[in-house]
Amino acid sequence: MTKLSKRMKVMTSKVQADTPVPLAQAVDVLKQFNTAKFDQSVEIAMRLGVDAKQADQLVRGSIVLPHGIGKSLRVIVFAKGDLAEQAKAAGAAEVGADEMAKKIKDGWTDFDVCIAAPDMMGVVGPLGRVLGPRGLMPSPRAGTVTPEIAKTVKEYKAGKVEFRNDAGGIVHAVVGKISFDAQKLVENIQAFMDHIHAIKPHGVKGNYIKTIAISATMSPGIQIAA
Repeated sequence: MTKLSKRMKVMTSKVQADTPVPLAQAVDVLKQFNTAKFDQSVEIAMRLGVDAKQADQLVRGSIVLPHGIGKSLRVIVFAKGDLAEQAKAAGAAEVGADEMAKKIKDGWTDFDVCIAAPDMMGVVGPLGRVLGPRGLMPSPRAGTVTPEIAKTVKEYKAGKVEFRNDAGGIVHAVVGKISFDAQKLVENIQAFMDHIHAIKPHGVKGNYIKTIAISATMSPGIQIAA
């Protein structure tokens, strides 16, 4: 059994194990854990009543949170012509086509988001082996294969969040930084929960939202009343 550090024991003592609390109260407790030497990310984990093996019960998408996530993402874009110029103007870190594809095939993945214009999928498709396992493969469902290049680049640079349920039916996402004002954290978390509620797959039977918890990088989880 792993021994808890003194700091973690103190934090855990402030959490009522397995007792969900209102969102605002959970954020207030979480803010008390702002004792690390860096600005911790705040994450949400929602355990859903989905069968992860069923394609029609996949919960996947993206959302622009009201107050961003406290980090400007490094975005690259596969585009040419006018769309390439729009991507550069919107602040994409790199824009390209075949040359950039070769760079990625050779192992380059120094970016957070990869966006592609629809006519570039012939170039991007073969990169699935490299980008797929890292969660970086452009996808129409995630909104990263799109003709709206400039708008999408700006959204991701502002902190647009992608999510997808894992094999256990859990959706994880970063929803801000622990240094955020408590009200801003509440609004970001509520927006994410509302979005997950709104995209409930039709094939899900029974209880859709099972448990919700928030945590910081170096803190225990705090359960939220669904």
